[in-house]
Amino acid sequence: MGANMARRLRDQQETIVAVYDRDHATATDLATELGCEAAATPARVAEVAGIIFTVVSDDAAMRHIFSATDTESLLRHAKDRLFINCATLSPSVHIEVDTLVRQHGGRSLEACMASSITQARQGTLYLMCGGRPDVFESAKPLLEKLSAHLRYIGSAGEAAKVKALVNMVMNCNTAALAEGLGLGAALGLDLTMLREIFAQTGAASRVLETDGEDMQNRTHDCYFSAAHAAKDSGIALALAKTAGLTVPLAQATYDQYQRLIALGKGDLDKSAVSELTFKDRER
Repeated sequence: MGANMARRLRDQQETIVAVYDRDHATATDLATELGCEAAATPARVAEVAGIIFTVVSDDAAMRHIFSATDTESLLRHAKDRLFINCATLSPSVHIEVDTLVRQHGGRSLEACMASSITQARQGTLYLMCGGRPDVFESAKPLLEKLSAHLRYIGSAGEAAKVKALVNMVMNCNTAALAEGLGLGAALGLDLTMLREIFAQTGAASRVLETDGEDMQNRTHDCYFSAAHAAKDSGIALALAKTAGLTVPLAQATYDQYQRLIALGKGDLDKSAVSELTFKDRER
């Protein structure tokens, strides 16, 4: 996601000065493509850039790059910087980061993404933002270059709550669609016909539109891991617990992802990722 966002901003005449990835070879390849520096540390990115986008995998990674004690973290050069944080994280972590950044003289905005890598490249992301209204307004012109749908939700942590629910429902829809098509196949039904009827009735969903044909064709190249899906559903389950609610369907979907992980099917398909990178470079 981060790489394609950087490509999109470059195409929109924005200057990309540095990129960072914990896999330095990945950062070096992207930096060569974009004509910028492959930073050795997060701190170096904040040193040379005025606006920093972060896209990391989970709460632990976010706390690492915004560590208050690590001299290589983004906070080392946070003064007068704007951090736009796009990862799907626990709302409390977005609030924690917002507080730390302000304490170090910077500004922070969460810009949670409900889109795919293709939309990142095309600049058609759906972005849900949380933070101070004035920070959102200052970042809006830049975010509009990345987004076809840009919404301000509220204070720090609020957009992360919405994103958790979006992914919770999406994960449930994915599991339900897979089971529906699987049962249809077992009953000997024509799956193309079944998908068309799903699309025209109450069974319709965005997941049907984006993933239904791949499910039917058993095209299982993986660009978003079961481990990440479980993490996202887990955030929603934690929010439900805080609210004193049970969400049985979301719990069952989470448990199914955990079973996939236990079977060794939780990680990304490396060959699919390589193919995706190749296709991205063609575009």
